[in-house]
Amino acid sequence: MKRFPFFPALVYSLVALVAVTAGFSGAAALLCGMLLTVLLPNPISKYTQPLTHWLLKAAVIGLGFGTPLHTALQAGKEGFAMAAVSILCTIGAGLWLGKRMQLDRPTATLIASGTAVCGGSAIAAMSPVIKANSQQTTVALGVVFLFNALALFVFPPIGRWLHLSQHQFGLWSAIAIHDTSAVTGAAAAYGKEALTIATTVKLARALWIVPLSLVAAFLTRSGAGNVKLPWFILGFVAAIACTSWFPQGAQAYTVIHSLAGRVLTLTLFFIGTSLHPTTLRQSGIRPFATGLMLWVGISAVSLTVIYYGMV
Repeated sequence: MKRFPFFPALVYSLVALVAVTAGFSGAAALLCGMLLTVLLPNPISKYTQPLTHWLLKAAVIGLGFGTPLHTALQAGKEGFAMAAVSILCTIGAGLWLGKRMQLDRPTATLIASGTAVCGGSAIAAMSPVIKANSQQTTVALGVVFLFNALALFVFPPIGRWLHLSQHQFGLWSAIAIHDTSAVTGAAAAYGKEALTIATTVKLARALWIVPLSLVAAFLTRSGAGNVKLPWFILGFVAAIACTSWFPQGAQAYTVIHSLAGRVLTLTLFFIGTSLHPTTLRQSGIRPFATGLMLWVGISAVSLTVIYYGMV
């Protein structure tokens, strides 16, 4: 029986504790996780990977306690049309690029879906529907997670350089960044209003997992039973409603919202520990190039539309 690697596990736990208690930014926490996994392979990955899944959902619900109802309604209304157009265009462009780059159809579909909707969550939802194998899913996840990591470092400086308002940056990050964790991490680094806008629009965008999966199930005849609904979004909506209907709990909501930010930092640290160079190398140059062109394209187009006030 193999002994439990106590010392490496202790190091990971201590670094995670420091990242959370010292108020690390999302980008810093992600970078710490990436560097640590290079120096000391993660001995508790079988625990941290499923934990990350639930921590992100808890963080998103907690962020709802800091989102005013009128702001959420306005952001959702404004971002819905833009999200719909960007999702349809991104998926179409992704399938076209995948064919040009000679990718297999499942890998191209997963990369396009992850880029268009909500990163790893969309890939996880689509994989069983289109019957993608583990290698195809791993490649798509590697590509999407890499660009999520880059977005955390790249988006806030670009926003400040262009003097984007909090509202503009929140909308841009919600449309152009893949995963919910990266969206909220980048927006939180930019400001509180940006985080509110980004989280609301992003979750409205994430709802597109359902119709997208249903269409894929119909086309592949895999059955709608494989479609996974993003139930945690209802928790986010319930949290927003709670703050509006029961304002007497304002102090508690502030505490929950603050804790949600710490949980998000921990989530990004754990995500960083899963981004080992070996995993990223499995992606290959063609999936990487496809994901890069798709991501740069949606980022540039959405930024232009938002910057020049076309929405």
